[in-house]
Amino acid sequence: MITLIITAYKEPKTLEKQLTNITRQLSRLNVSAEILVCAPDPETQEIALNYHKNNPQVKLLKDKGIGKPAALNIAFQEAKGDILILTDGDVEIGEEAISKILKPFKNPKMGAVSGRPISINPRSNIFGFWAYILTEMAHKIRLQRTKEGKYIDCSGYLYAMRGSLIKNIPENTLSDDALISSLIYNKGCQITYTPEAKVYVKYPNNFKDWIKQKKRSTGGYVQIPNLIKKSLGVGADPRVRLSNLKTNEGQTHGSAPTMRGLSPEIKGIFQIFKYAQNPQEFWWTILLIFARIYLWWLIFWELKIKKTPFVKMWQRVESTKINPN
Repeated sequence: MITLIITAYKEPKTLEKQLTNITRQLSRLNVSAEILVCAPDPETQEIALNYHKNNPQVKLLKDKGIGKPAALNIAFQEAKGDILILTDGDVEIGEEAISKILKPFKNPKMGAVSGRPISINPRSNIFGFWAYILTEMAHKIRLQRTKEGKYIDCSGYLYAMRGSLIKNIPENTLSDDALISSLIYNKGCQITYTPEAKVYVKYPNNFKDWIKQKKRSTGGYVQIPNLIKKSLGVGADPRVRLSNLKTNEGQTHGSAPTMRGLSPEIKGIFQIFKYAQNPQEFWWTILLIFARIYLWWLIFWELKIKKTPFVKMWQRVESTKINPN
């Protein structure tokens, strides 16, 4: 059985389009499936309830509105599927994305599969160009690391995993997709990338929202080592140590695996200039470097110095919401 989990908040219009797309794709597959919609607000809940009337496979899970990790925990407990496909209510998955992302699970060692986020923002402005660069770089990194048999983070916009692997994550997690990927990898499972499973995403179109989103997603990587230890019981049980856990490359490690972070950014800083096709884009690339430097300084200040609580770091980003019309 397949379980699709959609987390949504105040996204009734985009959720309706997402459900239409997903149910159409599922109708072409010879699989048993359920669609779990996690939403705290009445507007979004109403869409799920209306869909349930004609599509019993669509089920509403009312969450408390305290963040995506808490919503995912509810869905993990309710999901009946052997394979879980996770996505959001404010994105659009591509045609055949579901069938594409399921194929790698024919390998019994496969633990998770990431889809490919594609920016729908126009490249003609600075924030659209930044979105283009960052999504293209993530695409190339995942392709290369998959080819080399290395660890990759799944994209939270669209990924799939075996339902038995994760049942709960800390509710203060900022980058739930990165944490889940690390936990699955630490269980000795493989993670792969299927770029044919596309998901179309609207990214921020102003600097304030850009900082909100990136502070949450990028800052979440600072949490990962401690969250891994907490989730695996390291410290609570002296018999458990990260350094004793085997990766799927047959190597041991003493910290959480990651494909992103400050160090990888520094190493690849000059690669981003190859995306610039004219003087204006070259200038925007320089500004992106300074924006990322400012972002990392802000993350250090918020998490390490001020110790800003989770509820303040997790802020809704309005400009990323797709207009379904």
